[in-house]
Amino acid sequence: MNRMATRLCNTSLAALLGLFASGVFAQSTAEFIDEASAKGIADIEASRLAHQKAESKEVKDYTIIVINDRTTANQHLAKIAKQLDIPVAPREEIVEKAKALMPQVMDGATYDEAYTASQVKTTQEAIEQLQQEAQTTDVPQIKAFAEETLPKLQNHLEMAKALQASR
Repeated sequence: MNRMATRLCNTSLAALLGLFASGVFAQSTAEFIDEASAKGIADIEASRLAHQKAESKEVKDYTIIVINDRTTANQHLAKIAKQLDIPVAPREEIVEKAKALMPQVMDGATYDEAYTASQVKTTQEAIEQLQQEAQTTDVPQIKAFAEETLPKLQNHLEMAKALQASR
């Protein structure tokens, strides 16, 4: 009986910690939309800059895919916010947040390498954020957004890793 009580206590404690942890990371839908939009803008702007500065055709081609996919995703987020009548941060505030999120990529011969390395890191973070939101949200539009966007981000990650490996 003592052993079973201990297991029950440990299981309950683990369940409570799990609930607490998911609550700590949970965001409101508006916060998620604002943060995901800012990260999208940062990714778009970093990719535009990389398109101008990159030497490799493969990197330039990758930047176009990122710009197109992230622009589409941000437009989708804006539609979701409008559908749900969710107040979102003003564009200027989101752009400011995006500037702070933009990875600093150095110029020079290693620009392509630095950009692809930053893409691996920021895309992994975007995937984690979207997966977390998809698991915790009860908003069907956000779940649908995640189902549509995650494969594109996972494709970006694979492409960035391949570019990084080829350098």
